[in-house]
Amino acid sequence: MNRRVVVGMSGGVDSSVAALLLKRQGYEVIGVTMQIWQEETPECQAENGGCCGLSAVEDARRVAEALDIPYYVMNFRQEFKRHVIDYFVAEYLQGRTPNPCIACNRHVKWEALLRRSMELGADYIATGHYARIDRLENGRFAIRNSVTAGKDQTYALYNLTQEQLARTLLPVGDCTKAEIREMAREAGLPVADKPDSQEICFVPDDDYAAFIQREVESRGETGGVLEAGNFVTSDGQILGRHKGITHYTLGQRRGLELPMGRRVFVTAIRPETNEVVVGENEELFSTEVFCGDVNFMAVSDLEEPMRVWAKIRYNHPGEYCTIEKLSADRLRCCFERPVRAATPGQAIVFYTGEYVLGGGTIL
Repeated sequence: MNRRVVVGMSGGVDSSVAALLLKRQGYEVIGVTMQIWQEETPECQAENGGCCGLSAVEDARRVAEALDIPYYVMNFRQEFKRHVIDYFVAEYLQGRTPNPCIACNRHVKWEALLRRSMELGADYIATGHYARIDRLENGRFAIRNSVTAGKDQTYALYNLTQEQLARTLLPVGDCTKAEIREMAREAGLPVADKPDSQEICFVPDDDYAAFIQREVESRGETGGVLEAGNFVTSDGQILGRHKGITHYTLGQRRGLELPMGRRVFVTAIRPETNEVVVGENEELFSTEVFCGDVNFMAVSDLEEPMRVWAKIRYNHPGEYCTIEKLSADRLRCCFERPVRAATPGQAIVFYTGEYVLGGGTIL
């Protein structure tokens, strides 16, 4: 009997070719699009649904027809609201900069989809992420870098569990983007030249502050951090007024509108006093970073200090650091060269060779 795999289809070329490759490999492939957008009206879903809106559903459906595979749309609104939107808003209200894609991967695209897929009798789930999965000599599963550094998506997958990895297939990790598009063209898939999605799917206009304002108001809540406050120096000197801390993130320079006569940057956010701290670029560099909510992948735990390659954001090229365990869920990361703007709320991901050792949330 063929092994059954549920492919999360976003309507893009990567997940479409993932389904194509798995079918060619002899799997029984089922296509699924996760419906996550919160609004009920078709117009709103089409406009705001991003990778899971109505246009994505139609594209994925056409691909499924071309591949002659079953296709379903599954409702994951509740899971997405709880694990992604509510988390996103709460983090910004606390002065941190969240990474909703990482939360979505762990709790929606994997945890919720895997559970639903098992109910369909599936053996695996699959996505179009540019990464690979190997089982190491120690018996653990680990994410491995894709063959194309330009599209490598391992950073956003560091938080997956061993159970999730054991039941996951990532068929496009051995290919470049150009190869994926060429395969799609040769197979006659209607999304072969579809542009990649860039923005956060539930904030298509990139106006995070306005989105958070609407969310807070919809709950009937009020929050002081949504109100204007003071720009200050690190020693408390008031420089001017800001629009609300949800408009800012560590390292930001544009949009401050301060008549300083020189370039200045956000160096800290203080939600408890509704202050945005502004300073020089040099103040953003550090050699010591702390993280919590740690998930180990290539190893079960950190038994002694270890030198690793670490990335502090998705597009960070990486730098060597030594990590040591301070408590059950807290690490200190000592970088060999200073890193700029290690932002609270973002992920720090550790690599050993080509493999993801693990990662955590910057504190």
